[in-house]
Amino acid sequence: MDALFDRHQPTLAAAQKAAQARGYWSAYPEIPSGKIYGETAKDEGLASYNARLGKLFELPAHPATTTVGDEVSPFGPALGITYPASDPETLISASLTAAPQWAAASVETRVGICLEILARLNRLSFEMANAVMNTTGQAFAMAFQAGGPHAQDRGLEAVAYAYTEMVRTPPEATWTKPQGKGEPIVLEKHWRIVPRGISLVIGCQTFPTWNSYPGLFASLATGNTVIVKPHPGAILPLAITISVMREVLSEEGFLPDIVLLAADAPGAEITRDLVQNDAVSLIDYTGSSSFGEWVRNHAGNAQVYTEEAGVNSIVIASTDDFAGMCANIAFSLSLYSGQMCTAPQNIYVPKAGIGSNEGHKSFDDVANGIVAAIDDLLADPARAAGICGAIANPTTMARVESVLSLGKVIRRSAPVAAGEARTATPLILAVQADQTAVYEEERFGPITFIIAVADAADGVGRANSLARRKGAITAALYETDEKRLATAVDAFAASGVNLSINLTGAIFVNQSAAFSDFHVTGANPSGNASLTDAAFVANRFRTVMWRRPKAA
Repeated sequence: MDALFDRHQPTLAAAQKAAQARGYWSAYPEIPSGKIYGETAKDEGLASYNARLGKLFELPAHPATTTVGDEVSPFGPALGITYPASDPETLISASLTAAPQWAAASVETRVGICLEILARLNRLSFEMANAVMNTTGQAFAMAFQAGGPHAQDRGLEAVAYAYTEMVRTPPEATWTKPQGKGEPIVLEKHWRIVPRGISLVIGCQTFPTWNSYPGLFASLATGNTVIVKPHPGAILPLAITISVMREVLSEEGFLPDIVLLAADAPGAEITRDLVQNDAVSLIDYTGSSSFGEWVRNHAGNAQVYTEEAGVNSIVIASTDDFAGMCANIAFSLSLYSGQMCTAPQNIYVPKAGIGSNEGHKSFDDVANGIVAAIDDLLADPARAAGICGAIANPTTMARVESVLSLGKVIRRSAPVAAGEARTATPLILAVQADQTAVYEEERFGPITFIIAVADAADGVGRANSLARRKGAITAALYETDEKRLATAVDAFAASGVNLSINLTGAIFVNQSAAFSDFHVTGANPSGNASLTDAAFVANRFRTVMWRRPKAA
């Protein structure tokens, strides 16, 4: 057996078991504690990050014809890092050259290498946290978790699913067909896992590792070479990832060009050329629906997996914990300033109000309760900064200003703190149900609409109609009547939306846990794939047979 596979087999087995049981399990601790990662790990991670600033990012032997790099931290300073860059043809050629060696490797060898890469990435979690923080605007704690251990868990989950699917068919078997009184026909049959080809992973700015690792590791484990195209504003996290990958591949005697970085510059992106190249057989894309549609329409025969935009909803029908509900929603709206694909945008509230443990609450009471909970949550500037982080893209900040006239402003957005950081707290607008042009469009960022609907059933109907037409990744429902709750569960399931019900504690609609939660369903326009199920990995390879008469 392969040495790396043997070393990490217990982790793989535990991941497979967790994916089957769907309970809580994590291979990589999410707490940035010195007791877990080493007392000096935090300082060393920051020092490693700082050492990269203002320099060329070294990727030994990586094909390069020029350098690019124009990342600016949402917290203020430019990173000043440049990266080796090549034209698409050079990258495709290098990937094709490396492909036969990787395809010929055994399943155990490839999976062992993937597991070793994940283990090393975990040891770099503090450096990765600084890289993610200063390219996405996530606050440090979130950058550590989402950019490090949680992303690593998602990568491991993809490897576990890939391994399960690849070993589902035995590598060989004896086939015996009886022939009555004659001798049976006996064949030896052999099956081989054959990768699809070059895999292109198109990263996003807000979650460069969390969203990229599933496709990246699923393709790599199944024998495909991979070209990673980061967002020009968030190259560093994926460059660190690829550096580790190429290091492990080289150590194990493989060509490092099995994994390549396709860095480019704003306004001179090479994404379209890569998507349209006939050598690309797999594409993983996270981003806007407009470009996602272009990718799907121009990808030729490539298999495309997308996570695109959607409009996530909360329906408030009734609650037995009004304060807890408001606090939970407040955190969901504030976390990373609403820049999560799972963040709610629309909150449907009956115009006549709701029943609660505090008595009847009018529409205004509900709206004001949410606003007050946000104000309380963000009252302390340090705490607010740790929750909201910074705005990744200037266009998101501009969008907050552009929507002020679309409804009644019941909470204004404001900077979290002074200084260079680009920050904003949630903007809350109250609108009427018939103002569909206002709230049925995704308005990415810290923008929320509280919508006065006829009743709870109307809210559920509108949320599901919107999900079917425009897409939604998450939904939340507050309802104390079990019959109405069951009806709503059926409606959201039919719309392909993952639903959270009556969350009032420390779990939020934004969160998606590896090995338990399927992120995106592929059942509405918010994406055509799910992270991570068998369908996400099984089509990244083919099973090919050869057979012959078995010797006596």
